[in-house]
Amino acid sequence: MTALHEERTARLKSAIGEAGLDGVLVYGNAWQCDYLRYATDFPPLEGDALAIVLANGETWIFLDSPTEADRARRACPDASVAWSEDIVGTVLRRLEAMGNRIVATAPATLMPYGIARSDIARNLTDGTDLIDRLLLNKSPLEVDAVRRAAATAARGYRVFMDAVRVGRAEYEVSADVEAFYRAEGCAENFMIMGSGGREVRGMHPPGERRLQAGDLVTTELTPCVDGYYAQICRTLVLGEPSAAQLSAFDVYVEAVQAGYAVLRAGVTASAVAKAENEVFRRHGLEEYTTSEYTRVRGHGCGLFVDNKPHILEDVDTVLGAGATLIVHPNTYHPEVGYMVLGDTVAVTEDGYEDFGSLPLELLSVPA
Repeated sequence: MTALHEERTARLKSAIGEAGLDGVLVYGNAWQCDYLRYATDFPPLEGDALAIVLANGETWIFLDSPTEADRARRACPDASVAWSEDIVGTVLRRLEAMGNRIVATAPATLMPYGIARSDIARNLTDGTDLIDRLLLNKSPLEVDAVRRAAATAARGYRVFMDAVRVGRAEYEVSADVEAFYRAEGCAENFMIMGSGGREVRGMHPPGERRLQAGDLVTTELTPCVDGYYAQICRTLVLGEPSAAQLSAFDVYVEAVQAGYAVLRAGVTASAVAKAENEVFRRHGLEEYTTSEYTRVRGHGCGLFVDNKPHILEDVDTVLGAGATLIVHPNTYHPEVGYMVLGDTVAVTEDGYEDFGSLPLELLSVPA
């Protein structure tokens, strides 16, 4: 076990005992595996995965790929690993063999239907909130992993800036960033970007569009270090920024700083979102805080690229010390197009620690 996995295992066992449970059943796949990763330290690369972890630490991992099972045996030598084309049936048989033990499942939204609606479900309870609390408020060791991931994100953004040139395709820019991260030993990175002017309404996986002078070029980089993700969002201009672009971006800087100003342990996610949105409202841009133009005003970062809580005005999750998140008022601006800005931070008892190392300003590279 790594130190991080050992610490998470101890916290999980303690939480299982305090909740009066006998164990947890967690699900993960190649896209979202934070619950599974927390419990087993195993991120699947393909297919589905389920794991049962008991209060005494005994662990079974179930996979539907023999290749993934081989990976899991090497990565998790203390766990019992099995693969089956019918992992739902295999898991149900394991649960049935456990008798009347009380097992919590997580996350509820991803638990396979065949398990959630099975006869054995009478012995299952929803443990999503239990593990969500562990995922949200991180230990100092976990916070340090996010801090190191944020430093990696910033280094990758500098590579991104060097890669942005007139005539290059978005995918070519992305390739330079991915090559850098792989050379750094970072095999996991979630990246989206956008390029153009007022016609651009958001970001997307890098495509074939070729960059032009005057473009706004936006990106989200989310690299992973020791299983923990951190994100950076920045906007740059390919060429000299216009007065309209600079004026518009001032609103985003003000919004980020307003979100930071309310951060501290005990504050809700909704309070952070409201602080950001009020800035846009004061500038007559309330329409662009709605779901038509923007998804969230930030979100958690950790064992997944987009952890709970989402920073929205109707999300009342309380942020505790050790919560790590990105505050980003990413949205469309009617005068210049889509703009993004944000860094990963950690909530503290009396404020926050900013992991960002790049300036909060509209950046530019020569055309």
